[in-house]
Amino acid sequence: MARPTHIIPSILAADYTRLGDEVISVDVAGADRFHLDVMDGHVVKNLSFGPDLIRAIRPLTHKPFEVHLMATPALDWIEPLRQAGSDRILLHLGQDFDTKSTLQAILAAGMKAGIVLAPDEPAQSVLPLLDLIDFINVLTVIPGFGGQPFMTGMMPKVSELRALIAERPIDLAVDGGVNLSTVPIAAQAGANVFIAGTGIYSVGATRYAETLKNMRILADANRPTGV
Repeated sequence: MARPTHIIPSILAADYTRLGDEVISVDVAGADRFHLDVMDGHVVKNLSFGPDLIRAIRPLTHKPFEVHLMATPALDWIEPLRQAGSDRILLHLGQDFDTKSTLQAILAAGMKAGIVLAPDEPAQSVLPLLDLIDFINVLTVIPGFGGQPFMTGMMPKVSELRALIAERPIDLAVDGGVNLSTVPIAAQAGANVFIAGTGIYSVGATRYAETLKNMRILADANRPTGV
């Protein structure tokens, strides 16, 4: 089953001095939803933001919010993130919690659930979880910091995941170093969702619409038939 192409800005790369304007600008420019990296300095070596910021920007757009959760303990974050306006939570594998039960808790809270695969995690690790998720995010950089180059070596994993997903209604995303040059590479490998931070926000607000449009065109032109 072919899944729609989605282009998702990651606000980690936005200008925080004018964050509200940045959210509104990419919304109007054609973003499909928003990606929010919640980091507490323990899962990765960086701090970002939490539910209070999500709550503050939630009224600025009707588009869904997906949270890439890099904070512990994961269960303690589910309800605060729901109350702040999150629509989906993405979990890293290999953390100090039971992934399946945590995904079930996210679903029980009324949100969608997905998983994130770091560069060193194999595609096969998703197999026990495919019936609980609607989203797989393949990191094409080392998690924690924006602006890193795209890891083309992750593309065989993307293709393997596309085959494992088969006809399931699961979106397959790439995240990290995504820009106009790398979107075609990821699309050819089988991704249908493209999470871009610097690749969008670095071009400036006057070019957001053009950039989002061109990313979508390149993705659609390079996705294999039926993907």
